[in-house]
Amino acid sequence: MNYKGYRATAELDEDAGVFHGEVINARDVITLQGSSVEELKRAFEDSVDDYLEFCASRGALEKL
Repeated sequence: MNYKGYRATAELDEDAGVFHGEVINARDVITLQGSSVEELKRAFEDSVDDYLEFCASRGALEKL
């Protein structure tokens, strides 16, 4: 998945019935999960947006 220049990988945990993933090109660890593809995409976008807001609040805007 791609969003605002960030890329995430995800896989399905069949036993738990959820997708889980991680942003692979950020300086920090950003994880996500969802019970459907749509939930996973929304979690990814929300996580990236939250991360960028956090960086901006610290005056350390992440640059790719």
